[in-house]
Amino acid sequence: MPFITFEGVEGSGKSTQVKLAAARLRARRRPVLATREPGGTRIGRILRGLLLTKGRRELDSVTEWLLFEADRRQHVLEVIRPALAAGLFVLCDRFSDATEAYQQVGRRLDRSLVGKVDALARDGIVPDLTLLYDLDPREGLARARRRGRGTVGRFEKTEIRFHEDVRRAYLRIAKRDRARVRVFDASQPAALLFRETWSALSERFGV
Repeated sequence: MPFITFEGVEGSGKSTQVKLAAARLRARRRPVLATREPGGTRIGRILRGLLLTKGRRELDSVTEWLLFEADRRQHVLEVIRPALAAGLFVLCDRFSDATEAYQQVGRRLDRSLVGKVDALARDGIVPDLTLLYDLDPREGLARARRRGRGTVGRFEKTEIRFHEDVRRAYLRIAKRDRARVRVFDASQPAALLFRETWSALSERFGV
């Protein structure tokens, strides 16, 4: 069964699209697992707290990256691979493209090193389809603040240039891998955006 990843900057609405897609698949009696990174396993939930809590400024950029990769390795072995083997549609909120965009590009880490470690973490798993929700980072951060009622997470507190770099990195990934990555305008309302999301899923997988 397919492995589908959902990507985008903070506040892009990708998590909402995961929930809507999973609900539609279940309504059509398709077996589906919706999961996320970080946090898709028990260990991952601990790592998520370390990585995303706004007070964790002491995390070094390499430490941050390696924690994300540790989360991914456990997630692939414990959740993603077994679910695919069991015949489920697997919908994942962030995967390896997020590491390239946020850590390799955003944190200015070595491309070759990130690629090698991420390949180990993925253990051969590659998305069949990636849905990228593109949005101006300023709008995304404003959405995230409204969603959090004024509170912000660790990444949301990072300077705007970082988020602009992340957006550009995502768009480069989409340009490089057109067969896998579909780009959507995430500035539109969630319901309209979901029409496009579902159209892409229907076109690719006949659901």
